[in-house]
Amino acid sequence: MTGRRKRLHFSKIYSFKCGKGGFKDDHSQIGGPGFSRVVYCNEPDGSDASLRRYPTNYVRTTKYTAATFLPKSLFEQFRRVANFFFLVTGILSFTSLAPYSAISSIVPLIIVVGATMVKEGIEDWRRHQQDIEMNNRKVKVHQGGGVFKQTEWKNLRVGDIVKVEKDEFFPSDLLLLSSSYEDAVCYVETMNLDGETNLKLKQALEVTSLLNDEQDLSNFKAVVKCEDPNANLYSFVGSMEFEGQQHPLSPQQLLLRDSKLRNTDYIYGAVIFTGHDTKVIQNSTDPPSKRSNIEKKMDNIIYFLFGVLFLMALVGSIYFGVVTRDDLEGGHKRWYLNPGEADIFFDPDRAPIAAIYHFLTALLLYSNLIPISLYVSIEIVKVLQSIFINQDVHMYYEEADKPAHARTSNLNEELGQIDTILSDKTGTLTCNSMEFIKCSVAGTAYGHGVTEVEKAMAKRKGSPLMVNIDSPRKSSVKGYNFDDERIVNGNWVNEEHSDIIQKFFRLLAICHTAIPDVDEQTGTVTYEAESPDEAAFVIAARELGFEFFKRTQTSVSVYELDPISGKRVERSYKLLNVLEFNSTRKRIVMFERLAKNVTNYEEETDEHVNEYADAGLRTLILAYRELSEDEYIEFDEKFSEAKNSVSADREALIDDVAEEIEKDLILLGATAVEDKLQQGVPECIDKLAQAGIKIWVLTGDKMETAINIGYACSLLRQGMKQITISLENPEIKALEKAGEKDAIAKASKQSVLQQILEGKAQVTNSSSEAFALIIDGKSLAYALEDDVKKLFLELAIGCASVICCRSSPKQKALVTRLVKEGTKKTTLAIGDGANDVGMLQEADIGIGISGVEGMQAVMSSDIAIAQFRFLERLLLVHGHWCYRRISTMICYFFYKNITYASTIFLYEAYTSFSGQPAYNEWFLSLYNVFFSSLPVIALGVFDQDVSARFCLKFPLLYQEGVQNVLFSWRRIIGWMLNGVCSGIIIYFFCIRALDPQAFNEDGKLADYQILGATMYTCVVWVVNCQIALAISYFTLIQHVVIWGGIALWYLFLLAYGAMSPTISTTAYEVFVDSLAPTPAFYIVTIFVVISALVPYFVYNSIQTRFFPMYHGMIQWIRHEGRAEDPEYCNLVRQRSIRPTTVGFTARSLARTNPLEDRNQDQR
Repeated sequence: MTGRRKRLHFSKIYSFKCGKGGFKDDHSQIGGPGFSRVVYCNEPDGSDASLRRYPTNYVRTTKYTAATFLPKSLFEQFRRVANFFFLVTGILSFTSLAPYSAISSIVPLIIVVGATMVKEGIEDWRRHQQDIEMNNRKVKVHQGGGVFKQTEWKNLRVGDIVKVEKDEFFPSDLLLLSSSYEDAVCYVETMNLDGETNLKLKQALEVTSLLNDEQDLSNFKAVVKCEDPNANLYSFVGSMEFEGQQHPLSPQQLLLRDSKLRNTDYIYGAVIFTGHDTKVIQNSTDPPSKRSNIEKKMDNIIYFLFGVLFLMALVGSIYFGVVTRDDLEGGHKRWYLNPGEADIFFDPDRAPIAAIYHFLTALLLYSNLIPISLYVSIEIVKVLQSIFINQDVHMYYEEADKPAHARTSNLNEELGQIDTILSDKTGTLTCNSMEFIKCSVAGTAYGHGVTEVEKAMAKRKGSPLMVNIDSPRKSSVKGYNFDDERIVNGNWVNEEHSDIIQKFFRLLAICHTAIPDVDEQTGTVTYEAESPDEAAFVIAARELGFEFFKRTQTSVSVYELDPISGKRVERSYKLLNVLEFNSTRKRIVMFERLAKNVTNYEEETDEHVNEYADAGLRTLILAYRELSEDEYIEFDEKFSEAKNSVSADREALIDDVAEEIEKDLILLGATAVEDKLQQGVPECIDKLAQAGIKIWVLTGDKMETAINIGYACSLLRQGMKQITISLENPEIKALEKAGEKDAIAKASKQSVLQQILEGKAQVTNSSSEAFALIIDGKSLAYALEDDVKKLFLELAIGCASVICCRSSPKQKALVTRLVKEGTKKTTLAIGDGANDVGMLQEADIGIGISGVEGMQAVMSSDIAIAQFRFLERLLLVHGHWCYRRISTMICYFFYKNITYASTIFLYEAYTSFSGQPAYNEWFLSLYNVFFSSLPVIALGVFDQDVSARFCLKFPLLYQEGVQNVLFSWRRIIGWMLNGVCSGIIIYFFCIRALDPQAFNEDGKLADYQILGATMYTCVVWVVNCQIALAISYFTLIQHVVIWGGIALWYLFLLAYGAMSPTISTTAYEVFVDSLAPTPAFYIVTIFVVISALVPYFVYNSIQTRFFPMYHGMIQWIRHEGRAEDPEYCNLVRQRSIRPTTVGFTARSLARTNPLEDRNQDQR
């Protein structure tokens, strides 16, 4: 094994005993509920194994199979109420009730439903191809007698022994038996599971570690009893019965499917879980289903139109029943129906039944009121919008080669309606690339670096920060920016407390889980660490003379400077246990755990830590404790017992044991590392604040650090009043010293409640000042309780900025839920780490930063971006565009269908509701599919009311989406009324222009075929010209689809009319013989189209001139060429502040209380 780079990783590992360990009583739960799995290793065909009937290793991720695709896909399609309605009308069209043929009704439904089914089928086929590729991968399986043979993954069975070689994926969840290393360890990459690229160390039990050869496995027999299949990637509880003895199993021995073997020649493993029982498949659940508010509102509009449709049919049917009955009593007014011999549909003797039949006929006739192609059109538009987001070069991060990636297209328009952003700090606002810059050892501060936060503080206070010539130069070593002549170059040996300094840097060099990677050619050591902080500590120790260079399973080796001899010596330290540095232990208060009266520099260290926090640095206290052998043995027994526990509170037990040992510590000092802000963060936050978006930061940092980072990134602004809620007051501290938990909890809650009420009073009494709320983790726990959280939310939403410090991952998710449910407005969460997943999934939109903390946040997000600054363009540009496009698109959809349905209803009224359609059956069917669908899709994809540059120049434009002014009920009803108005104008102008007059020079009157074709032509022209008026930004594609749609109507009329009369029916030669040669047809068309568009044009002109919306003002700026005139631009901003438009500045919006104004909310 010489020359191999040995790399270990101790993530999720609590202690190392070279695979040993006694079997604990806790494992007695095995065999009980949840722990019933029994695996007979190397005996997959045994009688006992066959009784278990475990699933095969075949994995199917497809939604459908060949047998279920048709019924299941059809079921999915007809779950949509609109599609189900058209299915019912299609079925009814086969009866004599239908005013048109069945095929003309069914074809549009088949096209719309078929298009969606084809899309789903293609997506599922791709998943099927991936399944085939994965299930047919090969792995070596023991066939008996020490012989291994290649077989497909899908053929594996529980109990099989497999041999996996370097860089191969594990085919199922395996129990590690042995490896090419003598101590039976292997290295695993879990990127497919959790997105982490660093390697994990796995180690087999000592009793199986000698199975190094294929022949050794020929007689291997063992029985594994373990937990049932579950989704927890980091837990595994079981036991192995081997050679008459029981051996406990842990996650250390489990190799998960889809992880990869790295830096190890081969391993032998026993198959424990197969197929859909494996942990990775158990985890492959769909993320929480999210639907946009506009889509939910669109459903309500559909239901409203259903109500209108039923009302229209009901009114017509009642009238029809009355008139039909009068035919009998009034002397046959409608003599042409021959009521004396009429069938049931017109029989005066059975008028009530005739009215019921007419009701069904009317439902079929007016069904075009419901837009059949709305859902599929919106799906197409959203997918195309997502492609534009993905391909935006302004959101491409060249350094990491990462573009933006919209993982779902369902929420595009929500990006334009964000009211509150909840952001992580580390790795989201900052780079998560730590630099060791300062430290405090034995009460003495070392390091002369100046941080970005210190520069921002100096600027805020109005005093220039003076940096002398001797200030440190930027180090070329990544992660290290420390300079102090008292410490560097071995000068620390001359310091007064050199022994403490030695222990300080020795602790940094050995107490970690980093992996050394030694370059064999240059001898340079690099490190692979759990976190950037850890890497910075190890690098700093190396640069200051304590070089960690080697790790084995039981030891850590360091080169360090011997202060006596002055030479570099090698020392090895035995590794006994590792206590995981989890999120809970990262937030503990170390000064409470120090031994009393042992050192005399606690106060100085505390002062330095606070200074570092003020400078925006991340601090860590370093301390140690000397244990006697008896103390260690007692701890080790408790720790092993907790580690081997099978109970649900296993993690809590481990934390309790760790807390017992981590007391009476001797202080060494503190480290301070800088996490620099990402490029463009202050400018981005400032722009988002100008847009009226409220920004909350949820961080695990100390309050002082968070406040100063807030100033550095413009989250807190000069002149903004701060409301601080904290439990760091004398009364609470006195109770904490007394140790009465109930009294502490009661007093703490009362204190938090009192501070919240005082803060509310400040906000209520101020009419002009902006406030910032800062609350720590302890206080937040009480603020989120059921009887306090409403008051806390009312205070928080009255502030422009909110910072929650020392927040746990659970608190982040709870705060997000509180804001989302309490304000009823759209929330966006943004984060980069696994601790942000709950927050991302809880928010309306989750944005994942593809940073250095793995890909778990990205994998749980709706949209992934590489840098926080890209959020500005994502929201203010793409968000505004998508919101406006989707809103206008849906409004127009209803407009065009209401226009069309209005003409049908009016003509039916004209014919005494006899069920006579105004148009040919194919005219009815193809209206939504061909003649009016493409322009609205083009609008949804390409339209821009304002260019990207102006969206960023006038960020207040974004408030159109937050206030939902473009999709309010007022606007929706306005478009519907416009449709009714257009329909009335088209119908009455056509009927009056054509009815009493000779239509052509031969004196021929315009019969209903000519009238219908003329009205339909006017409808096609009006709805297409209307969208041309609504579009703000024309492209060639929009010209083609708008005018091409009109041309397509004429071509269709020509081709359809040329068909046999049995096919074309009322449209036979109607264009060639009647319409085309007649000037009246063209005159009527032009006159009607202009007349129908006049109301919209007049309304739009008046609004633009006297009541302009904000985007209209910006369009005037562009039109008049005064975009660079600051006075004129400022005038427009001021003019926009009026009740009829967006009308609020960012600060006044930050104080708007949606809890009080909810009834006035237009949404």
